[in-house]
Amino acid sequence: MESFFANLVTGFSIAATPMNLLYAFVGCLVGTLIGVLPGIGSVTTVALLIPITFGMSPTAGLILMAGVYYGAMYGGSTTSILANIPGESSAVVTTLDGHPMAKQGRAGAALATAAIGSFVAGTLSTVGLMLLAPPLAWVAISFGPAEYFSLMLLGLTAVSALGGRSLVKALVSMCLGLLLGTVGLDMGGFPRFNFGLVELYEGIDFIIPAIGLFALGEALDQAAVVRRTQLRHFDFKGRAWLTREEYRRSRGPWLRGSVLGFLVGILPGAGATIASFFSYALERRVSRHPEQFGKGAIEGVAGPEAANNASVGGAMVPLLTLGIPGSGTTAILLGAFMMFGLQPGPLLFQKNPDVIWALIASMYIGNAMLLVLNLPLIRVFVKLIDVRPALLVAAVLVLSTVGVYAANGRTFDLWLTLGFGVLGYLARRADFPAAPLILALVLERNMEDNFRRATTLSDGSLAIFLTRPISAAILALAVLSLFSPYIQAWLLTRRNARAGPVAPAGP
Repeated sequence: MESFFANLVTGFSIAATPMNLLYAFVGCLVGTLIGVLPGIGSVTTVALLIPITFGMSPTAGLILMAGVYYGAMYGGSTTSILANIPGESSAVVTTLDGHPMAKQGRAGAALATAAIGSFVAGTLSTVGLMLLAPPLAWVAISFGPAEYFSLMLLGLTAVSALGGRSLVKALVSMCLGLLLGTVGLDMGGFPRFNFGLVELYEGIDFIIPAIGLFALGEALDQAAVVRRTQLRHFDFKGRAWLTREEYRRSRGPWLRGSVLGFLVGILPGAGATIASFFSYALERRVSRHPEQFGKGAIEGVAGPEAANNASVGGAMVPLLTLGIPGSGTTAILLGAFMMFGLQPGPLLFQKNPDVIWALIASMYIGNAMLLVLNLPLIRVFVKLIDVRPALLVAAVLVLSTVGVYAANGRTFDLWLTLGFGVLGYLARRADFPAAPLILALVLERNMEDNFRRATTLSDGSLAIFLTRPISAAILALAVLSLFSPYIQAWLLTRRNARAGPVAPAGP
């Protein structure tokens, strides 16, 4: 224990030098801006930073890139709440209740709970990274393809919590997302459902339907409203902080999201997106007022924002202790480690303790920087919704098209985004939720890959998903999650029947 604290003190002494503090601040600032801008993402940004860090020390370069990683998780909530534009796939869930809160004049509260939840989750996940990395990493490595497929299936069945008033519509949206995920080259290199278009060989990038369904769908919906009536203007009353009641309702989701996000982040391939969806489903399950979700429930912002930030610390666990990247960004970081002559794995803490402990210490410092950086900007951010609605819609369109074009530099993607925008507008009119489609699209390739690997190991037998205990347990949870709305309704009906009619009050 003494050596543990000695290493932590040494890490803070290295991370707190002026230059490393500057690199941490720059990484956090750039990450926040990248999170706000849709289409770029932390993976692309960290990859672009690798050539810039050639002349830096390993410690400084890794501190800079890690700052971009967790900073992007902070920034993704801003446009999700204010403009219904998810900057990253993990920010899709934030739009479900964050944007309705902004429409109700509660943008300040939504941004505040996102910022504080991100700080709490980032700090707790860093503590978990320090204390629990070796044992939890070995648990994660015991997962095989059957377990990963079952876990992702559980993530999809959790859309029953996101289905609004109709589970059937949520499942239809989910199936459409799975179909869209099959577009492109299959595992054997053969094209599927690309209709002869070379642009679809690599599949459909998540950012295209995410921006089309959410941002353009919202803009088209607003444009349709203005033709019939005056365009609705957000009523922000000037409060840029949490009320006592909002703080009370946010505390539980912050803690639950932190734990859930960290545990999910440890599993390679799971990542922040699954963590945020799981957190949203969990908060709706435990809430006393599940009917408020999708209409501006603050728990629907607090939990997922905590979960996606906690997943950063979780994803670092298998990277540092086993050399296995837990997300797309940590895969880039793995290459950066090797570029600096460092080999992530069990011996990394023994051979290069100064670099690792300085990196961990910088994550504490960086999370504090992000809180100080973001909280004062809340009032600035909410002023964005005081501009004329027509200008706001125009800004959404510009930001969306720039974000999509910046991702791959193809005009084809803009037309595809427009198509998804029309689909998003029609889905709103028919009350089809878009979130299950996005989650299914994100998970489809990994699900298909793990399904094929699992059935190959079992010589084509599907029994492998039931004979492996962990996989069977996860599948049982998936079935329970799928039918839980009906089970809850049945239990509520029985409870009301037992209570009997309420006696009228006396005179």
